[in-house]
Amino acid sequence: MSLPTMASPTLSPDSSSQEALSAPTCSPTSDSENLSPDELELLAKLEEQNRLLEADSKSMRSMNGSRRNSGSSLVSSSSASSNLSHLEEDTWILWGRIANEWEEWRRRKEKLLKELIRKGIPHHFRAIVWQLLCSATDMPVKNQYSELLKMSSPCEKLIRRDIARTYPEHEFFKGQDSLGQEVLFNVMKAYSLVDREVGYCQGSAFIVGLLLMQMPEEEAFCVFVRLMQEYRLRELFKPSMAELGLCIYQFEYMLQEQLPDLNTHFRSQSFHTSMYASSWFLTLFLTTFPLPVATRVFDIFMYEGLEIVFRVGLALLQVNQTELMQLDMEGMSQYFQRVIPHQFDSCPDKLILKAYQVKYNPKKMKRLEKEYAAMKSKEMEEQIEIKRLRTENRLLKQRIETLEKESAALADRLIQGQVTRAQEAEENYVIKRELAVVRQQCSSAAEDLQKAQSTIRQLQEQQRNSSLPDENNVARLQEELKALKVREGEAVASARELKLQLQELSDTWQAHLSRGGRWKESPRKLVLGELQDELMSVRLREAQALAEGRELRQRVVELETQDHIHRNLLNRVEAERAALQEKLQYLAAQNKGLQTQLSESRRKQAEAECKSKEEVMAVRLREADSMAAVAEMRQRIAELEIQREEGRIQGQLNHSDSSQYIRELKDQIEELKAEVRLLKGPPPFEDPLAFDGLGLARHLDEDSLPSSDEELLGVGVGVGVGAALQDALYPLSPRDARFFRRLERPAKDSEGSSDSDADELAAPYSQGLDN
Repeated sequence: MSLPTMASPTLSPDSSSQEALSAPTCSPTSDSENLSPDELELLAKLEEQNRLLEADSKSMRSMNGSRRNSGSSLVSSSSASSNLSHLEEDTWILWGRIANEWEEWRRRKEKLLKELIRKGIPHHFRAIVWQLLCSATDMPVKNQYSELLKMSSPCEKLIRRDIARTYPEHEFFKGQDSLGQEVLFNVMKAYSLVDREVGYCQGSAFIVGLLLMQMPEEEAFCVFVRLMQEYRLRELFKPSMAELGLCIYQFEYMLQEQLPDLNTHFRSQSFHTSMYASSWFLTLFLTTFPLPVATRVFDIFMYEGLEIVFRVGLALLQVNQTELMQLDMEGMSQYFQRVIPHQFDSCPDKLILKAYQVKYNPKKMKRLEKEYAAMKSKEMEEQIEIKRLRTENRLLKQRIETLEKESAALADRLIQGQVTRAQEAEENYVIKRELAVVRQQCSSAAEDLQKAQSTIRQLQEQQRNSSLPDENNVARLQEELKALKVREGEAVASARELKLQLQELSDTWQAHLSRGGRWKESPRKLVLGELQDELMSVRLREAQALAEGRELRQRVVELETQDHIHRNLLNRVEAERAALQEKLQYLAAQNKGLQTQLSESRRKQAEAECKSKEEVMAVRLREADSMAAVAEMRQRIAELEIQREEGRIQGQLNHSDSSQYIRELKDQIEELKAEVRLLKGPPPFEDPLAFDGLGLARHLDEDSLPSSDEELLGVGVGVGVGAALQDALYPLSPRDARFFRRLERPAKDSEGSSDSDADELAAPYSQGLDN
């Protein structure tokens, strides 16, 4: 069998030799009783060598402390050096034989091998023995190491961050970008690529760093892979750290069983096991003890597994029980950090001896593992149930918030509806008063229009029948009549004078004719008489002409007077006609304005009536929406109560968190009920409102709106109102209908029901609709 290459020593020779050859100063462990005589002789020889080595080391320390250079001390030191060289030679021969005959030693001398490993593996043989112990000499993953280094890992930043904190005081890892840090980074990166589920976990770097102190990086990588796979370390470093919880659980049981007083003290101080023991299991005491002591524990771990961690941890608590019982939590934390790590620096075998005096029962540990698995399974189920309940709680909270918002919105809508109804009632009253005023104006305008039309007809008749003049015209006509009478008197007087003259002339002519005997006179006288006759005839004709002229002048005056009268009459008629025309136009314009006002009043009246109808319908619809929303809210509350009762019956809510959750749900349901009660109120506008003696009607005329709420809703008032509105405005799904029916059935119980509350809630609105 080919042996792996051994790394050059990195620890100091003195410390490694003392550590490798140190032996317990007490008796061997109980396993040595079953060894053969040869094996017992070999163990006795090793113990003798260790005693000599211890005596030599003590003499060297005393010599250095007293600074004496006597001859006897020189002789003893030279003899001790010779004995040490012989012991080292025998140890090398023994472990070299063990390495060469490994399979035979594992099969036939396992007990002796276990005793030798417990007494410590020599430093120079640790690399090969560790590889042989974990069967990491020929692993296929070794050939993949170089390829893995060429790849990139998502954990590189985390690894780089923690490298500087891994063995910061050790020479091999001291300094940034040192060889130790580089090879440590390579191994951790390679493993994070091989096992992506684990990736990188803090604490694993200390184990890899210890391996790199003993062997090259490729072999350290193989040993680390084997440790993770076969030594339960992979389960420890998984993100869930389930194996760490199991180890803590088992360690707590051992502590309670073997050190009950200390366990009680830890519990009283709230000093949990994970506060001090987590690093023991994660780093295998590499961050607790100095390297010589931690390496001895790691030797045993490579052969026996995590059992040594339980033994060493409990041994530390047994040794320091008295001191820890006197400290509080802070003092115990300081004690674990400063005192315990350096108690066994000079004699690690004492720690190993104490560890193997601890009672450890593998069967009981297996039973505890099963109990922990069952407990974790139950906790997982409870966590799943709690998660489900929390999810339901979150959903219910969201629904409650939604219901609260809807309730607030509904309350706002109800308040706004009441305010709107009051405003609408006031506006309705104002509109009715305006409508009454408009109707009065319309009737008065109609009367004025009728009067105007009758006046127009009278004027037209007067115009056709030459209506009587006014007083001014009568006065003028009287003056004209007086003037006409004066002229007529003058004309009559003139006519009388002419008649008198004509009478005189006629008398003269008759007298002249009566004298006759004109034939008896002389011709001269005849001629004179003829001349006189002619003169008389001329005078008569002249008088007649003057009379005719005066008659003609009188006739002309009369005609002129008549013409003047007629012109005045025409002027008066024309003025009256113009005035009547203007009055007619004014009355026509007034009639047109009144007609426009009448049509506008009728239009406003129609609009007001339509608006009143729409507002009444809107108010009814808002009331119906409000009742439907309240009914739906109560249905949801009933669903929550039914779900709570079902969960209580099924026994799924017995956990304390679940009980608290149920109490919160009850409180939330009570708050919702209180909010619903707040939404109840007296029906608005119970009595007709009176404004200046005018009664404000609830609804409009019977022709414009349905005669009753039954015609509007299609159902009766009371319970039917909420149900019909709910079915019409918010149709239920089959599941909600089942919940609603289940909610209606308990209405007959003594505790009351949600339906009765819904009837009480719907009663004010039903009464408002009935009114």
